[in-house]
Amino acid sequence: MQKIVAYPLSILYLVLFGATLLVFHPIQWICFNWFGYEAHRKSVALLNLCLLRCTHILGTTYSFKNTHSGDTNRPAIFVLNHQSMHDIPPIIWFMRKHHPKFVSKMELGKGIPSVSYNLRHGGSVLINRKDSRQSITQIAKLGSYIEETNRSAVIFPEGTRSKTGVPKKFHTTGLKMLMKKAPSALIVPISINNSWKMLKYGKFPYGLGNHITIEVHKPMEITNNIDDLIEEVEHTITQHIS
Repeated sequence: MQKIVAYPLSILYLVLFGATLLVFHPIQWICFNWFGYEAHRKSVALLNLCLLRCTHILGTTYSFKNTHSGDTNRPAIFVLNHQSMHDIPPIIWFMRKHHPKFVSKMELGKGIPSVSYNLRHGGSVLINRKDSRQSITQIAKLGSYIEETNRSAVIFPEGTRSKTGVPKKFHTTGLKMLMKKAPSALIVPISINNSWKMLKYGKFPYGLGNHITIEVHKPMEITNNIDDLIEEVEHTITQHIS
């Protein structure tokens, strides 16, 4: 029965989602080209708040837990598990004071109103997952960028999303490069739960009545023993995934 109800609600959600992207595309352009980075950043944050609100049509609710104030005067590397595209708007909105920038696949850099524009102009990097050299070069570029600007990088070390919520083993090469290029950064583990349930039926319809939780864990300093640090980060994230 729930899946049947999900069809009309999913159609309504997609209409609102698409309309939001179309409305904010020219807003982003104006903010970026006429008023500069800060105006563009605020427009992106507001866009993602609206995208969160769109999911309420599906009965989706959110809990965000962050007991750590976070230092905005130094760079940060946010390390997350990955369950669906619905992981991203909460991070952009709730962590907006840290100016989060993403390591994203190249395919998202064109053809998607608002999303592609932000990825190309907002400080994120686009990687070709079939070209390891290009990927590492772009990740290194992002690491240098956050080191210089005291902004933050968001990376999903699993590489691809978990369709069942069960975390995948971390791939560490990209994370190590970010640490190398941003040695003063704080490493911030973040656990996300239940966003995979939005896609439990596949790409359509969307799952209904899901409670997505985001928990920000205690930031960690980059140490000389990178492998032990990454193992600790991975353990911290996965032990809070239910």
